[in-house]
Amino acid sequence: MGHYFINDEKLKSEKRNLYFEFNGISLKFASDNGVFSKNEIDEGSEILLTSFCDASKKGKTLDVGAGVGVIGITISKFFGSEVDMLEINKRAVDLCRENIKTNSVTGCNVYESDIYEKANGKYDFVVSNPPIRAGKKVVFEILEKAKEHLNESGELWVVIRKNQGADSAKKKMIEVYGNCEIVKRDSGFYILKSVAN
Repeated sequence: MGHYFINDEKLKSEKRNLYFEFNGISLKFASDNGVFSKNEIDEGSEILLTSFCDASKKGKTLDVGAGVGVIGITISKFFGSEVDMLEINKRAVDLCRENIKTNSVTGCNVYESDIYEKANGKYDFVVSNPPIRAGKKVVFEILEKAKEHLNESGELWVVIRKNQGADSAKKKMIEVYGNCEIVKRDSGFYILKSVAN
């Protein structure tokens, strides 16, 4: 079985549409085999979006491990913010491009990128639903290197299940940033936030 964080050119394509209602906004996302949460909008992503948008976090935003673009596109649509999305999976990148057009989002860009390889300057916010199955090394690199791409007082927001490493992620974020707030606990998911000083 292929994983969503690698490119598997041989994987059969079976495109489908996912529909997402968020705070009065109706969104449609094309999805396919070989991408993260191919059959539904991931619950963790939805909890992260709700927490982030409820906190009115408007500013230049970087979505790391964007999948088909659910988090980045929703933030851009909700706030009208400039959002860059980074994703290593080429099929997911192509779907992100399609989903940007479908949802008429003008301030959103996607780049095929190995973690922060194609990050463009500094951001007010870095958000991520990290690829847990890629392993702790990859997840920790997302957490650590976000700091290099954040403006002063910029914020890193991540969602991780408690039973998939939320506690170790929190420790890593405290180690790197000197702070980490549990913004929300919901359905086994933790929303963690660190502020770059």
